[in-house]
Amino acid sequence: MSRSPIVVTVVVLGLLVLGLTDAAVAGKKASGQDLYKEHCKPCHMEDSENGEYTPMTLIQDQWDRFFDEKYVPAHSSVIDENHGGKPVTEVIDAEQLELIKNFAVDHAADSEHPMTCG
Repeated sequence: MSRSPIVVTVVVLGLLVLGLTDAAVAGKKASGQDLYKEHCKPCHMEDSENGEYTPMTLIQDQWDRFFDEKYVPAHSSVIDENHGGKPVTEVIDAEQLELIKNFAVDHAADSEHPMTCG
Protein backbone atom coordinates (compact mmCIF):
# COMPACT_ATOMS: atom_id res chain seq x y z
CA MET A 1 0.00 0.00 0.00
CA SER A 2 1.29 3.42 -0.93
CA ARG A 3 1.93 5.92 1.84
CA SER A 4 1.04 8.89 -0.34
CA PRO A 5 -2.74 8.82 0.24
CA ILE A 6 -2.21 8.37 3.99
CA VAL A 7 0.21 11.30 4.18
CA VAL A 8 -2.14 13.50 2.15
CA THR A 9 -5.06 12.53 4.39
CA VAL A 10 -3.09 13.31 7.55
CA VAL A 11 -1.97 16.68 6.18
CA VAL A 12 -5.50 17.61 5.10
CA LEU A 13 -6.93 16.60 8.48
CA GLY A 14 -4.19 18.57 10.25
CA LEU A 15 -4.97 21.67 8.24
CA LEU A 16 -8.67 21.24 8.93
CA VAL A 17 -8.06 21.00 12.68
CA LEU A 18 -5.82 24.09 12.61
CA GLY A 19 -8.44 26.00 10.64
CA LEU A 20 -11.18 25.10 13.10
CA THR A 21 -8.96 26.06 16.03
CA ASP A 22 -8.21 29.47 14.48
CA ALA A 23 -11.92 30.03 13.82
CA ALA A 24 -12.79 29.17 17.42
CA VAL A 25 -10.15 31.55 18.79
CA ALA A 26 -11.18 34.34 16.40
CA GLY A 27 -14.82 33.91 17.41
CA LYS A 28 -14.06 34.20 21.13
CA LYS A 29 -15.41 37.43 22.56
CA ALA A 30 -13.18 39.45 24.82
CA SER A 31 -14.42 39.88 28.36
CA GLY A 32 -15.17 43.25 29.92
CA GLN A 33 -12.09 42.82 32.08
CA ASP A 34 -9.89 42.14 29.05
CA LEU A 35 -11.31 45.19 27.27
CA TYR A 36 -10.84 47.34 30.40
CA LYS A 37 -7.19 46.27 30.59
CA GLU A 38 -6.64 46.92 26.89
CA HIS A 39 -8.49 50.22 26.47
CA CYS A 40 -8.84 51.88 29.88
CA LYS A 41 -5.95 50.84 32.08
CA PRO A 42 -3.10 52.19 29.88
CA CYS A 43 -4.33 55.77 30.44
CA HIS A 44 -5.72 55.31 33.95
CA MET A 45 -3.04 53.43 35.86
CA GLU A 46 -1.46 54.45 39.15
CA ASP A 47 0.13 57.94 39.04
CA SER A 48 -1.46 58.68 35.65
CA GLU A 49 -2.02 62.33 34.73
CA ASN A 50 -5.51 61.18 33.67
CA GLY A 51 -6.24 59.82 37.13
CA GLU A 52 -6.13 56.25 38.32
CA TYR A 53 -9.39 54.42 37.71
CA THR A 54 -10.23 50.84 38.53
CA PRO A 55 -13.69 49.37 38.98
CA MET A 56 -13.33 49.99 42.73
CA THR A 57 -12.73 53.72 42.21
CA LEU A 58 -16.47 54.40 41.93
CA ILE A 59 -19.70 52.89 43.21
CA GLN A 60 -22.18 51.26 40.84
CA ASP A 61 -24.40 54.32 40.38
CA GLN A 62 -21.37 56.47 39.60
CA TRP A 63 -20.17 54.02 36.93
CA ASP A 64 -23.65 53.93 35.39
CA ARG A 65 -23.75 57.73 35.28
CA PHE A 66 -20.22 57.90 33.85
CA PHE A 67 -20.91 55.53 30.98
CA ASP A 68 -24.38 56.96 30.29
CA GLU A 69 -23.50 60.67 30.47
CA LYS A 70 -19.79 61.38 30.72
CA TYR A 71 -17.86 58.79 28.70
CA VAL A 72 -18.41 60.31 25.25
CA PRO A 73 -17.71 63.95 26.23
CA ALA A 74 -14.64 62.91 28.25
CA HIS A 75 -13.17 60.61 25.60
CA SER A 76 -14.24 61.86 22.14
CA SER A 77 -11.03 63.86 21.73
CA VAL A 78 -8.75 61.19 23.24
CA ILE A 79 -6.62 59.54 20.55
CA ASP A 80 -5.76 55.86 20.96
CA GLU A 81 -2.25 55.47 19.55
CA ASN A 82 -2.38 51.69 20.14
CA HIS A 83 -5.36 51.27 17.81
CA GLY A 84 -4.61 53.18 14.63
CA GLY A 85 -4.54 56.70 16.09
CA LYS A 86 -8.33 56.90 16.16
CA PRO A 87 -10.44 58.55 18.86
CA VAL A 88 -11.20 56.14 21.72
CA THR A 89 -14.92 56.56 21.04
CA GLU A 90 -14.39 55.13 17.54
CA VAL A 91 -12.09 52.31 18.63
CA ILE A 92 -14.45 50.93 21.29
CA ASP A 93 -17.76 49.89 19.73
CA ALA A 94 -21.11 49.88 21.55
CA GLU A 95 -20.94 46.17 22.40
CA GLN A 96 -17.43 46.48 23.82
CA LEU A 97 -18.39 49.57 25.79
CA GLU A 98 -21.32 47.69 27.32
CA LEU A 99 -18.97 44.87 28.36
CA ILE A 100 -16.56 47.37 29.94
CA LYS A 101 -19.44 49.11 31.71
CA ASN A 102 -20.80 45.82 33.04
CA PHE A 103 -17.34 44.87 34.30
CA ALA A 104 -16.88 48.21 36.07
CA VAL A 105 -20.37 48.13 37.62
CA ASP A 106 -20.17 44.47 38.64
CA HIS A 107 -16.85 45.08 40.42
CA ALA A 108 -17.47 48.59 41.76
CA ALA A 109 -16.62 49.56 45.33
CA ASP A 110 -20.16 48.81 46.54
CA SER A 111 -20.60 45.59 44.55
CA GLU A 112 -20.62 42.08 45.97
CA HIS A 113 -17.30 41.40 44.21
CA PRO A 114 -15.15 44.59 44.22
CA MET A 115 -12.07 44.33 42.03
CA THR A 116 -9.13 46.47 40.98
CA CYS A 117 -8.71 44.93 37.48
CA GLY A 118 -5.23 43.51 38.04
